[in-house]
Amino acid sequence: MTNKTEKSDSPQKTSGMTLCVFCGASPGKDPKHMALAEKLGIGIALGGHKLVYGGGGLGLMGAVARSAHKGGAHVTGVMPNFLREAEKTVAGIEHEFVETMHERKISMFDRADAFIVLPGGIGTLEEAVEILSWLRLNLHVKPVIFLSDTGYWETLLATFHHVVDSGFAAKSTRDDLLSASSVEEAFAIAQSEIAQPRKREPLKLKDDKEELKKRV
Repeated sequence: MTNKTEKSDSPQKTSGMTLCVFCGASPGKDPKHMALAEKLGIGIALGGHKLVYGGGGLGLMGAVARSAHKGGAHVTGVMPNFLREAEKTVAGIEHEFVETMHERKISMFDRADAFIVLPGGIGTLEEAVEILSWLRLNLHVKPVIFLSDTGYWETLLATFHHVVDSGFAAKSTRDDLLSASSVEEAFAIAQSEIAQPRKREPLKLKDDKEELKKRV
């Protein structure tokens, strides 16, 4: 495996949190999504935080990266080589180029203190759900925050709650379903969760043998 890194070309602020942002490589139909991505990037810079993201220059990915970089934040994009032409890159931003999607996620995970999930498609969902699954397996305690000011994530969050209601996830899963409707609220949640990580329950799968006996 060969990783290639391209360095940033501007002075950057280095204090605060390192926030990994998952989001779409397209702008979506509602212009509010792009506006929120830009606001998030500006907030990251103003707060003295760092941004790590999927490395693309299109859609919400490009919007959050450009606004954070323009504001002086340290921005790192992590991109598989095979996506360099399709997703483009933002000039002047530090990039790490890897070979696989899994390597991309591992690199972003290792760098991050918390995850913010902006509106996006299947790729965004896959990234967010995998990090959530690692959280449920007690592999980390980093918060995952779904951010939208249009209610974009309400249906997905309702689905997660339905999974809990249906007995396919522990009730404590609800505590990990963090959401925010503003950049400021997302930052506040992230800072609180980082300062005081939630106590994780020991892994335990329910044994339903006795319940099954009652039904037979």
